[in-house]
Amino acid sequence: MPAVFRPRRSLLYMPGSNPRALEKARSLPADGLIIDLEDAVAADAKEAARAIVAAALPAGGYGPRELVLRVNPLDTPWGHADLAAAATMPIDAVLLPKVESPDRVQLTLSLLGALGAPERLAVWCMIAAASPRLEALVLGTSDLTKELHALATRDRLPLITSLGLVILAARAYRLAILDGVHLDLSDEEGFALSCRQGRELGFEGKTLIHPKQIAPANLAYAPSPEEIEWSRRVIAAHAEAAAAGKGVVVVDGKLTEGLHVENARRLLALAEEIDRITSVDTPLHPV
Repeated sequence: MPAVFRPRRSLLYMPGSNPRALEKARSLPADGLIIDLEDAVAADAKEAARAIVAAALPAGGYGPRELVLRVNPLDTPWGHADLAAAATMPIDAVLLPKVESPDRVQLTLSLLGALGAPERLAVWCMIAAASPRLEALVLGTSDLTKELHALATRDRLPLITSLGLVILAARAYRLAILDGVHLDLSDEEGFALSCRQGRELGFEGKTLIHPKQIAPANLAYAPSPEEIEWSRRVIAAHAEAAAAGKGVVVVDGKLTEGLHVENARRLLALAEEIDRITSVDTPLHPV
């Protein structure tokens, strides 16, 4: 399945140092988990966190959730050991933080190969052209706000240019693109606004910091019943038009053509995959 079709409505950051959180994650309705060995773990707890994660993941129970390990940078005391652990873990991807050059990504991939990591193991970072193994871009909006000297406004207007640019990069390289976290857990309206804005801009989903954010993110980034019905009607109308030798057709007073059919098929494929992963035996009950 292409990276942009896999459901990534909700990617929850989980501190690798918290075995209770890793246990609870097995029943959370998130599409994926980003298990963090970096920012969420204090320096004196990083070795222990790596051991906790290395014990938890092979035990299984995470069902269809995408598992991503955020490692420490290579130039830290923990980076190489994190990669060595990642190479043997049952994960889908390694998230590289604070990467500033394609060379660093290539070095990381070389190390993972030397450490025995499977070739299917993907890399996530913020350099779109870094490698064919790259699968997703993960935006760090807090770091971006800091580096721009911008204000953290609710409407995120200071970030709009940057958000648009990273989405353009993701589309150019056929990568998934995930929006940054919303830090104010008491601001549910603001969180819903950022999800709606992200979906409108073209993000596949949102990174999260608390389980309470999963359900609204899943709702915001899933095709709505109205979108699904519209997509089916567009596809059917175009099939009928094509049979009559026509390239365009009017549906509910709106002119639709091939590009609308392509988007309709994408939405239906996403909806079907969401249905598939939420109907497996592994519990995915809301918290």
